[in-house]
Amino acid sequence: MRHLKAGRKLGRNASHRLALMRNLTKALIKNERIITTVPKAKEARRFAEKLITLGKKGTLHARRLALARLPDRKIVSIIFDKIAPRFADRPGGYTRIIKRHKRRLGDAGETAILELLKAGEMKAPKPKHQPAPRVESEPKVQEQAEPSEERPAELQAEQQEPQAEQGNEAKEPSEPKENES
Repeated sequence: MRHLKAGRKLGRNASHRLALMRNLTKALIKNERIITTVPKAKEARRFAEKLITLGKKGTLHARRLALARLPDRKIVSIIFDKIAPRFADRPGGYTRIIKRHKRRLGDAGETAILELLKAGEMKAPKPKHQPAPRVESEPKVQEQAEPSEERPAELQAEQQEPQAEQGNEAKEPSEPKENES
């Protein structure tokens, strides 16, 4: 069971995964948009958003933690000076993953675009669903009590014929068989 084992291995050992996440994050911070495979994009999003959250704190301790995770002073200074102020009032969700229909040559892996959101860009709020209107039902009148008034005699006769046939079918198996011994 894989309980409490978050994250994807991506077919790499731990040091290779860390190097991959650092490289993808560097490219994302420099270009603000990269094309990669869907699983790599989902993992790089986790790594990059944690760094941007550290950048929003802006403290020396947060800067040192960011440098420990991404040891590139230029990129970390870009995160703290340009990118983090852009998302100062946003509580997470700084990146967007857009799946592409074009597959990668070679292994036909699904590709996606990983990009940083623009300044002030917000998701369109979902429309709030209105509850279904309550229908106050009238007391149910038993329709079987007076069916003769509502339906013509022909319809009643048609309904009685299938009921009679069903009754005959039920009686046939109950008849004793002659050679049971």
